[in-house]
Amino acid sequence: MEKKTGTRAGLERKILWMVKALLCAYVVTGIMLLILTVLLYKLGLSEENVNAGIILIYVISTFSGGFVIGKFAKIRKFLWGLLAGVLYFILLLLISLGIYHSLQGEAVHLVTTFLLCAGGGMLGGMVS
Repeated sequence: MEKKTGTRAGLERKILWMVKALLCAYVVTGIMLLILTVLLYKLGLSEENVNAGIILIYVISTFSGGFVIGKFAKIRKFLWGLLAGVLYFILLLLISLGIYHSLQGEAVHLVTTFLLCAGGGMLGGMVS
């Protein structure tokens, strides 16, 4: 019985790690989107610059989430970071579906965004 309790506590602890990492990633996303919005308003950025900024925000946000979970995990940090990046993308996709009731953009853009989020999270986990 004690073994199952320990396993359950370990699972709950790992879920809490992931929630903290995703929360960190989404806080970074919010702050950076706010900065991008101010830059767009003040400087009148072009669509290409805004798209590049959004891509950069995805990578930096998932990097921060991967970094945080890598600090918690201590072992197999790159896998934990990859998982954080994938979950970040899934939540981003679910939020987009909830708002627009359809997928915005082409499949190539979705795959590219997935790879950037997964790669950013994995890199953050490796660096931590």
